[in-house]
Amino acid sequence: MKYILETERLKLREFTTSDTGFIIELLNSPGWLQFIGDRNVRNQEQAENYLVNGPLKSYRENGFGLWMVETKDDQKAIGMSGILNRADLENPDIGFAYLPAFNGKGYAYEMASAIMKYVSGELNIPKISAITLPGNASSIRLLEKIGLSYVKPFSFPDSNEELLLYSN
Repeated sequence: MKYILETERLKLREFTTSDTGFIIELLNSPGWLQFIGDRNVRNQEQAENYLVNGPLKSYRENGFGLWMVETKDDQKAIGMSGILNRADLENPDIGFAYLPAFNGKGYAYEMASAIMKYVSGELNIPKISAITLPGNASSIRLLEKIGLSYVKPFSFPDSNEELLLYSN
């Protein structure tokens, strides 16, 4: 496994196709479905397809992507966080999602702030964006806490859903 970085309590590593069970659990958790959306990942084959055509493809094409967040002491998979390169955004954007049992414990902030340092230092990416739903108060608080500021409303070309665009 390729580890990207570690913090006081967490490790960040690349996903592998053996992470399908975790992907099914995370992508069907209430927070993911409410704030990110249903990706129709319900079985091993769909989860492997999500990994191969999402994070693993991004590692090859961009040198970064969404990574697995694990607890340092027992290597428990608790979430994903990382950088996405979307064609419709001017800058790469930071994303994060955690299993419900691990929300409210400071893990998202701990990892997002470490990723921001990694991105500017190791990847030499000076400007990072983020998108979120207007009703996702905890995500908005986290984005502001890691140094991003509201820029403007944003919608993807093929969608009528209004999001909020943040950037540093």
